[in-house]
Amino acid sequence: MGRSPTNTKAKLLETANELIWKSSYGSVSVAEICKCSGVNKGSFYYYFSSKSELAATVMEEAYQMYEPELIKVLSSPVPAIKCFENLASFFYEEQQAALQKYGRVCGCPFASLGSEMAGSEELIRKKVDEIINRQEEVFGKSLQQMIDSGYLPSETNISTTASDLHIFIMGSMMMARIQNDLTGLKSNMESGFIRILGLNRLVAEEELI
Repeated sequence: MGRSPTNTKAKLLETANELIWKSSYGSVSVAEICKCSGVNKGSFYYYFSSKSELAATVMEEAYQMYEPELIKVLSSPVPAIKCFENLASFFYEEQQAALQKYGRVCGCPFASLGSEMAGSEELIRKKVDEIINRQEEVFGKSLQQMIDSGYLPSETNISTTASDLHIFIMGSMMMARIQNDLTGLKSNMESGFIRILGLNRLVAEEELI
């Protein structure tokens, strides 16, 4: 008989998520994950064939929790400027919560793990690439809705803009992690979104009203 479902796998995933996010993949060992989760190595290898498989599963579960929140923010029936102000607040608040919990700025978990291990762990590279594509699809659908609602210019290049937004977000949070500082993250994101979306004219017009 197979092992009865328990919370052992959940413990491993939660522990690995926290340890890898607040430090790094390379600095966290299977032994440390098992010790901190209270799980023996035999149980670890029952669920995962390797640390990289665990990391890929952690990313998938994290993204499944993250995507609905992202869609909720981007689906708000408000002008694009306000929507992306809300998006900047969403990312800032997520980072602020991590800072309070772990004592340091953690940045984007997908970008951090991808930049660290994509060159040497093919399983991780594929998962990061898949998540990037899924996230850009979310941005693309939201941009199309904004165009259809008249909140964005009809000539907006959806694919390019979605990619630019994603790269900018990952870069902004990576810099915050490197500097261990959230000062300016929210305002820098807001101004960056305005530039990428080509909303500078609309902002200037609002300031004149």
